[in-house]
Amino acid sequence: METEAGANVKTIIEPFRIKVVEPIRMTSRQERETIIRRADFNLFRIHAEDVLIDLLTDSGTGAMSSLQWAGVMKGDESYAGAKSWFALERSVRELTGFEQILPTHQGRASERILFELMGGEGKIVPNNSHFDTTRANIEHSGAKAVDLLIEEGKRPTSRHPFKGNMDVAALERLIAEVGVGAIPLVMLTVTNNSGGGQPVSLENIRAVRRVCDQHKLPLFLDACRFAENAYFIKSREPGQADRTVREIVREMFGLADGATISAKKDGLVNIGGLLLLRNAELVRRADELLILTEGFLTYGGLAGRDLEAMAQGFEEVVHEDYLQYRIRSTEYLGEKLLAAGVQIVEPPGGHAIYIDAASFCPHIPPERFPGQALVVGLYRHAGIRACEIGSVMFGKGGQRPPMELVRLAIPRRVYTQSHIDYVIEAIGEVHAQRRALAPLEIAEEPPSLRHFTARFRELA
Repeated sequence: METEAGANVKTIIEPFRIKVVEPIRMTSRQERETIIRRADFNLFRIHAEDVLIDLLTDSGTGAMSSLQWAGVMKGDESYAGAKSWFALERSVRELTGFEQILPTHQGRASERILFELMGGEGKIVPNNSHFDTTRANIEHSGAKAVDLLIEEGKRPTSRHPFKGNMDVAALERLIAEVGVGAIPLVMLTVTNNSGGGQPVSLENIRAVRRVCDQHKLPLFLDACRFAENAYFIKSREPGQADRTVREIVREMFGLADGATISAKKDGLVNIGGLLLLRNAELVRRADELLILTEGFLTYGGLAGRDLEAMAQGFEEVVHEDYLQYRIRSTEYLGEKLLAAGVQIVEPPGGHAIYIDAASFCPHIPPERFPGQALVVGLYRHAGIRACEIGSVMFGKGGQRPPMELVRLAIPRRVYTQSHIDYVIEAIGEVHAQRRALAPLEIAEEPPSLRHFTARFRELA
């Protein structure tokens, strides 16, 4: 960065000051041993106050700005036609170009409405990589979710700049195999969460759009982290460096017929979601479902104060000083872990670092959940809560995901560099003792989304 004095300062600082702090309860190793056993070795079952550094998810865990909190105070809580709704509608229209905007309480509500309308028995929904709730909502409708990630995206050590890309040739083969009538829509997840937080190039979005146009198929974005994806396009894709992130975002959405968005990510809020649509008949049917299951069209299960915070969040998230800090701070964690000999999904993603749990725990086979063993070990050792993305999350029914990962999701504007340095040091120490990590088996599980509530047993 360039200072007024003209000196070149290489350190990228947080583009904000801290105004309010929240204390962290420090726990001992002995306390954590009791806590993890009481939770049946599932980090989702642990009380948040018993966590020192919480990297379970970046969804709804960020810190809101002073302007967002000011918006909370002026929230209009009218049932219909609230001023706060029109503020959000204006903000999203200017950002995305979509005219038809449905508010929901979070992203999975948008997914549920979409796939209740477009899913169903015998249908097939291709994506680069479906994340957990997307896949669950598709399968709940009776449809089948198919991942078509490029091969580079399945290899942790590959340095391909856009490992989230869809394999376009594979999409064409799928269409030829099952027929256009079996595919209600094509999806792209930007950035690709279950594939290591990797971005999708603008070139790839355009190529998928061309295939969709050829076969008259609608293209939808799972756009939870659209701004982070746009920043990667600007910084990595040839010919995009001179464009603003806002311009790239507008083109990304302009290539789509619809989008589901969890505002708990790049909306910079703690609750909220959107469903964006262009087709008038689909909008009419979605409106009916929204009123039936979420709330009236101008609040969609949210308070007016939430709508105000979202409107401001969608403005702030495309500020490039924020995105530079966001991406670089995540990259810092990844670089330090690689230097310590810990293999991650390379290159570092935008919202999280993904540890290659298979290489971290070579003594634990996939059916004994190396990723879950690692998240248990991190909590035991240092009070860090992370998330398994591997055979627990995606391995039900004998399936095997392409990678066994542990996600360290970084909440937005929450932790400082010293917090991240603590994480780096702790992971290095666990890595040095990794052979002591114990395999696990599932003692009890629900029929879907088992990673949230399953109970485990450690094996000797």
